[in-house]
Amino acid sequence: MDALQDLVAAYRILAAHGVIDAYGHVSLRSPRHPERYYLARSIAPELVSEEDLIEYDLDSRPINANGRDSVLERFIHGEIYRARPDVACVVHNHSPSVVPFSVTGVPMRALYHMAAFVGEGLPNFEIRDTRKGTDLLIRDSILGKALAEKLAGKPAALMRGHGSVVVGENLPRAVGRSIYLEQSARMQMQALALAGPSGRITYLDEAEVQASVTRQDYYRAWPLWRAKALKRP
Repeated sequence: MDALQDLVAAYRILAAHGVIDAYGHVSLRSPRHPERYYLARSIAPELVSEEDLIEYDLDSRPINANGRDSVLERFIHGEIYRARPDVACVVHNHSPSVVPFSVTGVPMRALYHMAAFVGEGLPNFEIRDTRKGTDLLIRDSILGKALAEKLAGKPAALMRGHGSVVVGENLPRAVGRSIYLEQSARMQMQALALAGPSGRITYLDEAEVQASVTRQDYYRAWPLWRAKALKRP
């Protein structure tokens, strides 16, 4: 199935761009069964192949694990798909440039047209509002549901001290958003450092955000990213 090859490519693309590390993961809603999704077993993203993909129901119970270990935080994916019928792909990452914005109270703002969706506002999930004393991991459906509620209708949400979750109506859009969210965070930190405490940064205004967001399907970049990723061992 080409969709599963796309999912394999997504893992490798996001690893190559430094967006997901050994613990990041990507899922895809099943094209044939919307109440199911695919997610790789617990394995480094660079190594994912079709044989590593497990199908789950929306309660994040594996349908065909066949002895393969499931990702602990699979509940992120199941609860977002349950809450968001419009979403076809979910990315959870520990994107290093994004994490500082989750703990400082400095909001991410759109200063780069390729990440204009940031200008729609990104909520920040505080796990302590649901459960105190955790290891910050989304270990069950209760925490998954709380994260999905914080995400609401947005394209992405920060996760305090953990990373972020990014969604899309299709896989290329979710992958593209994840890559450019990391780049936008890095650029904003650079701009803040250059401007200094009293400096001025020119961000995209609301009209520019809306004009740019409508064009951000990332389909032009996707074939190149995919081709490079699937050549890798």
